[in-house]
Amino acid sequence: MADSSFDVVSKIDQMELDNAFNQTEREISTRFDFKNTGTKLSKSNLQITIESETEERAKAALDVFKEKLIKRNVSLKHLEAKDPELSGKIYKISCSFSEGISTENGKKIAKVLKDEGPKSIKAQIQGDAVRVSSKSKDDLQNAIALIKSKTWEFAVQFTNYR
Repeated sequence: MADSSFDVVSKIDQMELDNAFNQTEREISTRFDFKNTGTKLSKSNLQITIESETEERAKAALDVFKEKLIKRNVSLKHLEAKDPELSGKIYKISCSFSEGISTENGKKIAKVLKDEGPKSIKAQIQGDAVRVSSKSKDDLQNAIALIKSKTWEFAVQFTNYR
């Protein structure tokens, strides 16, 4: 019997990110507390910039964006928001999103699986993902449960289960 496997990845659903961005823009344009504050959002690939005339409104817009991300099931562990910076008369918050599991983090996952997981499990780092394989599908289910039970500083998803 061939080995079964799955991949541990850290990816952002681009559609959900776009939806959260669009919902945030819509809410900021209609909410009374954002009227006449010059608050706006701009997006370029995995970079979001929030601009406002006051630091408080810029932070409030970031909170609205985080709320929309949570509702769209995009983990906040992907988001890295910098502190508001004053640029002329405008406060700017730069937000970036990170995807993929670094080699260092991949090694952490592999170590947890080796130390605490079923003995038949094999973990390999493949680029920005970790491939976990075993002859037993039950062992793979246990490995998924083990990975989910740990707290990581990055978001994890499971793909290619076969």
